[in-house]
Amino acid sequence: MATQVLIVGAGPTGLVLAIALARRGVSVRIIDKNSEPGLASRAMAVHARTLEFYRQLGFADAVINQGIKIEAIHLREHGEEIAELPLHDIGAGLSPYPFVLAYPQDDHERLLTAQLQAEGVQVEWNTELESFTQDEWGVRAVLESNGERHACSSVYLCGCDGARSRVRASLQLEFTGGTYKHLYYVADVQTSGPPNRDLIGHLGANTFALMLPVRSRGMQRLIGIMPEDAPEYPTFETIRPTLEPLLGIQVEQVNWFSTYRVHHRVASRFRVDRSFLAGDAAHLHSPAGGQGMNTGIGDAINLAWKLAHVLQGRADLALLDTYEAERIVFARKLVITTDRAFQLIVSQGTGGQLLRSWLLPHVFPVLSGFAAARRTLFRTLSQVLIHYPDSALSGGRAGEVIGGDRLPWVPDNFTPLQTLDWQLHVYGKTDPLLAATAQALRLPLHAFPWSEAAEHAGLLEDAAYLVRPDMHVALALPRQEVDVLRDLAARLQLRFSGDS
Repeated sequence: MATQVLIVGAGPTGLVLAIALARRGVSVRIIDKNSEPGLASRAMAVHARTLEFYRQLGFADAVINQGIKIEAIHLREHGEEIAELPLHDIGAGLSPYPFVLAYPQDDHERLLTAQLQAEGVQVEWNTELESFTQDEWGVRAVLESNGERHACSSVYLCGCDGARSRVRASLQLEFTGGTYKHLYYVADVQTSGPPNRDLIGHLGANTFALMLPVRSRGMQRLIGIMPEDAPEYPTFETIRPTLEPLLGIQVEQVNWFSTYRVHHRVASRFRVDRSFLAGDAAHLHSPAGGQGMNTGIGDAINLAWKLAHVLQGRADLALLDTYEAERIVFARKLVITTDRAFQLIVSQGTGGQLLRSWLLPHVFPVLSGFAAARRTLFRTLSQVLIHYPDSALSGGRAGEVIGGDRLPWVPDNFTPLQTLDWQLHVYGKTDPLLAATAQALRLPLHAFPWSEAAEHAGLLEDAAYLVRPDMHVALALPRQEVDVLRDLAARLQLRFSGDS
């Protein structure tokens, strides 16, 4: 079978994109210039929205079993704990995954690679994109592997090839933003004493250090800023004297240690004709909130179903325009907010001092005792708030749900989403006209009894919600308006069911 989508880069974004396409019967090739999944990886937090996507793909439990649920954040300054923020089930009632999971990117990539192999697709390691051209007929790429060049034709190309993206550079797209002045380190270490299962963070002027547990090896992952007077080629011993008292630890063994630079940038476009950018190739973030990798995975989920629909003749080409329109807005906002938060945390000015010496130790613990504050924190970090109200796919409002919002979770309503396809949800009574229209459109309809949980989630009794393949609400129909449903189907030439 000819390659329909060539994916460049086998990090989490590329792997999830490949899995989500292969599940839908799309022929994919995925290449990576490295020889194996990364080791010195930095992303540790897997948020609820990512786990919801993984549930839809069938492997959320496997990820959770390999990770560690973070029960609390301990904030330290000057070697002393100044605040503890309990995180246990912080998002109770908002998601089937009401927690933050610590799961290192290297373990994560290995699991995703195995999931992709189960779909019959192997990552082609040691294979680099040398160049490509595109026209109305497709994409022609030249790949280099073990010193030999090979031609590869595909219908679409997806650049998931990170900060130094060859795809982005070839498309001559601007990547505006900046680079933080600090040099960062990441290390995998064994500490003495009982194993830590929480997130421990040190905050200070121009110092920032985090420690998170790595379940697979019983190790701790350390992430932080190198001191400004560090030598040109630092080692772990460079930071040991200051780091150990800051975090209150004693490091017994260092598995590996690496340094890197952090950027905050967004590409000017996420799509040029048949070529798309996703993940770090499209946007780079500060480490604040652990948002970068999760955002890239969100890109992959958004793009996969749209490519599959167009390739399989289930939608007009205009559907592909909604990928950039939906994802670039969120990426720009996220880069600004994470940058501001991070700059404030490490700043030497009065704002940073106020945050560290007064707000965090005194205000945060009080706020964390309030359910509303905990829910707000969870919604912000977990990415369940991501929405596309201005999308060409979005319309209507029913209850608190606006077209483009994530489908609110109530027990049982996420189970049907595993079809990876369009569906109609009704919470309450179904109008016979809606049922007949859904049948005519070959649109699966799921009716749920009205419940207190549905009301609490912001749904409206007897309303209908058209749910997209990526678990976002396309149309919120307060009176089960069938004309709006028909209009969307006609406008984008949508075939709601994959059945021929």
